[in-house]
Amino acid sequence: MLRYRGECMMSEFIAPGLDFTRETYKYYVDRLPHMLALLVDQGGVVRCCNALFAKVLGYDLEDVLGQSVQTFFVESYSLGELMTRFHEQIHKNQSYFRIHAEAKNGDVIKADTTILSIHLDGEPMYSIIMSHTRNMRELSLLQQFSGAFIRDVNLGVIIMDRNFNLVEISDMACRILGIQSEDVMNRPMQDIFYGMPLEHQLVQRAILDGVIVRNHAMSWMNNQDRYELLMDSNVLRDEEGDIVGAYVIFKDVSNLRSLEEQVNRSDRLAMIGQIAAGTAHEIRNPLTSIKGFLQMFKKTMQDKGLEKEHGYTEIMLNELNRINDLVSEFLLLSKPKHVSYDIVDVYTIINEMLPIVSNEAILYDVAVVFDDTGPVPKIVADRELLKQVFLNICKNGIEAMVDGGILSISVRTDSAQRICIEIHDTGPGIPVFMIDKIFDPFFTTKQEGTGLGLSICQRIIHDIGGVIRVSSKGFGTTFTVSIPYHGESV
Repeated sequence: MLRYRGECMMSEFIAPGLDFTRETYKYYVDRLPHMLALLVDQGGVVRCCNALFAKVLGYDLEDVLGQSVQTFFVESYSLGELMTRFHEQIHKNQSYFRIHAEAKNGDVIKADTTILSIHLDGEPMYSIIMSHTRNMRELSLLQQFSGAFIRDVNLGVIIMDRNFNLVEISDMACRILGIQSEDVMNRPMQDIFYGMPLEHQLVQRAILDGVIVRNHAMSWMNNQDRYELLMDSNVLRDEEGDIVGAYVIFKDVSNLRSLEEQVNRSDRLAMIGQIAAGTAHEIRNPLTSIKGFLQMFKKTMQDKGLEKEHGYTEIMLNELNRINDLVSEFLLLSKPKHVSYDIVDVYTIINEMLPIVSNEAILYDVAVVFDDTGPVPKIVADRELLKQVFLNICKNGIEAMVDGGILSISVRTDSAQRICIEIHDTGPGIPVFMIDKIFDPFFTTKQEGTGLGLSICQRIIHDIGGVIRVSSKGFGTTFTVSIPYHGESV
């Protein structure tokens, strides 16, 4: 139908006899299968488009009319540049050329394009017909899936263009990075990680050079929240194989890492418990004999007035008692014996231990505050062992506040049907390099400590299906004991 006359002039692309009214033109282009159609005047202003053009690019019809044709193409071609490209293709005996239409949401759609010179109600116009190879229904479903995937999937997803600008980000990625999507969309990725050393940035420009990452483990800190991530990344290429962008997908595996650490710690505790159970009696039997003879020597020396030697025996007896106490704690690392599980009320247990905690706190000039927020569901646990856990954590918090402070105790429930007992002190906090070690057996910062208290507490809580977590933000430390419950609040 087209006849080329040899010069690259807009008026020389002529389709003889194509003279339409606006209604006739609209009738035909709206029935073109999988074709996007634009009608522009000689100034490059859009005068008409078919419904499919507006639908695929995500515009309302009224938003298209009156716009410059450059608005809708990635290359920002003017009408003259479009005609020149078309002219070059005709010289190569091709009746179309490829162009990249840009949707309202930033998506890029490749289309084989033909330009027809027509008359509309007697006025010269140019009809730009774009043939998109993908079925439009398929495209629509894919776009819907893409939107739902970014919006709903429990993954961090980041998509960037070839200029390293952010074009899409999932809600989870925003939460982990601590940003709002509306604040970072279409901005350079380096602005999102501004001020951060390059090696610590989650997304690096090397991705656009084809650096592929698979199951790369890394840690990310958002304020005081630490995330363990598994990251994948790759480039996005067009049909010619050119890189047009890249994506990063990461999954939060913090809970899995925490579970792995708990399993490893439980294995260590179980091994120590087995050793303790097998050797405790062998240790205590000679201790009993030594203690008995020392008590006899102590009395004899006292009767004979050997005050100096009497003092030595007193020291030895105190050390033997200390060894005996250590063996008793050592035994508790194995599964506690004679455990009596019952339905217990957490508030009752806390109220029973408060007088003990308050008396201890007075010695350190510490105020104890219990936030009684009302009834919570009951749990299944051993009353005395649970009291031992709370007393141990409270005692550690009080001793940490050498210059006085406040020890706060609160109880709440969470969405996972757990009762959370939070014990917070206003001490100096736990250094970052120590916080992962405090539950390890024999790890202690106290001169007289055994390093078994928190290990025993953790074992007790694990045995009832709970977990102990600790957070320290440089000023103060919070221990959270989470215990599952069943049923409604009482």
